[in-house]
Amino acid sequence: MSGIRTNAAAELLGVSPNTLRSWERRFGYPRPRRTEGGHRQYELADLEALRRALLETHNISSAIEVARQRGEGPTSPARLVEAFDRFDEHAADRTMEESLAVRSVERTVEELLLPSLVAASDRLAREAESEFGARWATGWLHAARRVVPAPTRPEAVLIFDSSTTLDVETVEVQALELGLRRAGFRTLLLSVALERERLTRALRGSKPAAIVLAGTGATLDVVGRIVYAARHAAPGARVLEYRDATPVAGKHSVPSLGVSPSEAVTALRERFESAVAQRPRLVERPPAAVGGGAVRAVAGAQRGN
Repeated sequence: MSGIRTNAAAELLGVSPNTLRSWERRFGYPRPRRTEGGHRQYELADLEALRRALLETHNISSAIEVARQRGEGPTSPARLVEAFDRFDEHAADRTMEESLAVRSVERTVEELLLPSLVAASDRLAREAESEFGARWATGWLHAARRVVPAPTRPEAVLIFDSSTTLDVETVEVQALELGLRRAGFRTLLLSVALERERLTRALRGSKPAAIVLAGTGATLDVVGRIVYAARHAAPGARVLEYRDATPVAGKHSVPSLGVSPSEAVTALRERFESAVAQRPRLVERPPAAVGGGAVRAVAGAQRGN
């Protein structure tokens, strides 16, 4: 992620770099992130919020309080990463709530939650902070899933998750599940490690219209087992992939749903709507004559259906 260096940030606020650093030590705001070389980088949204608040209050402590309360800038991925760095779940909750005030759930997940986890995981020296972020995000997504209304679409989607550790990939799969549920699909998320008998029961019980492979931990044998089981237990279901989950280099026959929940939702809607449009329509023909012959004709048509 890009940012603004200390000298440019201080110039924007009309103060010296030393003053800006003293605000960070005293108030913890604006809090920069550090580059690999240890240089401070500030978020433009944080600086703009503080600049406007200073013009109104003419007092730094009041201005910082106003800037924080307004939520202008705290909804950036950098702000959520900062909460992960402090292991502060309450700050993470507030950041998401501020985002939901101006964004939809879908945009909050894709523009704030997932990018913050990617940013946290990119810093290899901070495994504990990254794990904390993934665990917190998992809890947040589960809570959001519990308040999703009942399905409104007839199609069921069965997601097979092959992610092996609690990290960004796992959260991306859970975000896909939430997106599909909010779009009205009946959705079930299971592990690819299911035994064959349980796999068959899951397919027959859920009656999926689509089977989605997600995560990058599946082998060709696992994918083959799922495809084989689907042909026998859910013959009408189409096997698809999310975020290049099929373990094959180059071209293959498994269609992709894209790399974000919103892409997947759009792709599935279009696929199902296209399938409905291509179904042949049954046309009822009126009997040619009234009497026993007409009754026999209708009865024959019903038997044929």
